[in-house]
Amino acid sequence: MDILFRRRRATAAEVQAELPEAVSNSAVRGMLRYLAGKGYVRHEQDGPRYIYSPVDRPEVASRSALRHLLATFFPSSPSAAVAALLDLNEEPLSEDEYRRLRDLLEQARKGESK
Repeated sequence: MDILFRRRRATAAEVQAELPEAVSNSAVRGMLRYLAGKGYVRHEQDGPRYIYSPVDRPEVASRSALRHLLATFFPSSPSAAVAALLDLNEEPLSEDEYRRLRDLLEQARKGESK
């Protein structure tokens, strides 16, 4: 998906060429078919090949993926998810990041968050 978001449109061969590790063309085509079947990408025919593009903007897709991740690994504990994210961070948060988190937590307490 990252390659499709960056390029906006790509064939299976173009996606394969940008992957960091060697993956067969049939595996790439299979994954693109799977993503199309799930509604994450669309395709159009251009002669003998398909050109794939993402259905949603990266922000929309990332929200959907994050919802799925949270439901899978942190089903009843938003604070555990936040703690896990903070534990993964190798650098200390900046004052702006602390301020933003504080503001978001206050909005959530007031029921203003999405």
